[in-house]
Amino acid sequence: MSLETRGVTEQSSPRVAGHGPVLVVMCLALATVVSAVASLNVAIPSIARDTHATLTQLSWVVDAYALVFAALLLPGGAVGDRFGRRKALLVGLAVFGAGSAAAMLEADATWLIAMRAVLGLGAALVMPATLSTITSTFPAAQRAKAVGTWAGVAGASAILGLLTSGVVLEWWSWRAVFAVNVVLAVAAVVGTLRAVPESADPEAPRLDLTGALVALVSLAVLVYSIIEAPTRGWTDVRTVVGLAAALVGLAGFVVVEARRAEPLLDPRLFTYRGFAAGTLTITVQFFAFFGFIFLVLQYLQLVLADSPLVAALSLVPLAFGLMPTARVLAPRLADRIGTARTSVAGLVIASAALGWLSTLDSGSSYWPLLVGLVPLGAGMALAMTPATAAITDALPREKQGVGSATNDLARELGGALGIAVLGSVLQSVYRSNLDVNGLSAPAADQARSSLALALRLGPQVAASAANSFVDGFRIALVVGAAALLVAAVGVLALQLSSRADRL
Repeated sequence: MSLETRGVTEQSSPRVAGHGPVLVVMCLALATVVSAVASLNVAIPSIARDTHATLTQLSWVVDAYALVFAALLLPGGAVGDRFGRRKALLVGLAVFGAGSAAAMLEADATWLIAMRAVLGLGAALVMPATLSTITSTFPAAQRAKAVGTWAGVAGASAILGLLTSGVVLEWWSWRAVFAVNVVLAVAAVVGTLRAVPESADPEAPRLDLTGALVALVSLAVLVYSIIEAPTRGWTDVRTVVGLAAALVGLAGFVVVEARRAEPLLDPRLFTYRGFAAGTLTITVQFFAFFGFIFLVLQYLQLVLADSPLVAALSLVPLAFGLMPTARVLAPRLADRIGTARTSVAGLVIASAALGWLSTLDSGSSYWPLLVGLVPLGAGMALAMTPATAAITDALPREKQGVGSATNDLARELGGALGIAVLGSVLQSVYRSNLDVNGLSAPAADQARSSLALALRLGPQVAASAANSFVDGFRIALVVGAAALLVAAVGVLALQLSSRADRL
């Protein structure tokens, strides 16, 4: 069947290869932007020491990328639909590469936060174009396996990014992490030019710039309020007003979009159980996953004193559970028992794994971590692969850009919120439990600002800081595990809401 008869227009490109090369290039482009969400986590202790960044600033260094990435995914998908997915890929990769190059110029936390936001802008154009290109190019018989590969790469890229960063940090500074981004972006550009056909929706609606702006501002205020809350106080007027304003803004976005003839995201899509369950599953599992990655790498390097490479290698078993499950087991299990039951099983397994990992302490060996990592990866794959398929299958082919962007939005928004919320839980407990008696006011402020700086203030302060950090780490993982269980209950409730449909 031609692309035209499927509602997608294929335009000329210099060289159009078969489906295999297209999948390889799309997975490379996907890995380039997804790995950047987690790759800098390995360098966080080094960045804290070099820039004297506080825990709040460190959260922003990671979350500025995830937040902009998430907030602009829907308009990014709409841009690809309207003007061409191949063009969106090329522009996005160029912005991503240029922002990465600029990030290497200054050793300043504020500059890093700004450049990470630029990277998020480029990633928002790239990620939705990868999945919509796959779903619009592959025939129905091959699409499920291709989407499974995409989902597996999306999950495993975080581990690949961590491992690559750990390797380069053994010989170079944190700037080398951004250099890797540049190399990957250039390789993806070359592959796109050679192998990827142009495709677009000839009847794509006008871009909803108002909706995009409201969503971006509301999410930015929400994440800002959460990240700043441990420093300002959760009951501080600015925190409460910020959270309330963000929720009002998001509610307003839903109301406005429901009334638009051509919305950026039609809220009525969530009346489809498969779409709603898939979105809930993806959002919450990445809330827990990226929050965990952000915290555990600090735990490994600052509390257990592992090197960046050892810390990254320590998380590799996640991929051993994730990749085979996403590629083989999850699609087969979904065919046999349904996507909802498979997703619920994955969420429960991942929750149990996080619960186990919450027992780690300052004297733990590697084995308890290993025992938790493999089922965490397997649980993520069981939840992620059928959820991704449910989201994309709910929409017609010509709207795959928005559908894939919704999937990506759930992933990145969940990650951004997970880093913000779990990081804030850790920071609140850390600041509350830290003993700064006997320290001068400047030294106490320094100790409260981050564990990396507290470790420089003598053995007594370092011991108290490490124990306080572990207390916060453990409570934060319990919060993540509870969120996964709540999501599993939500998916079950959606499944039981009607017997006419199958999730």
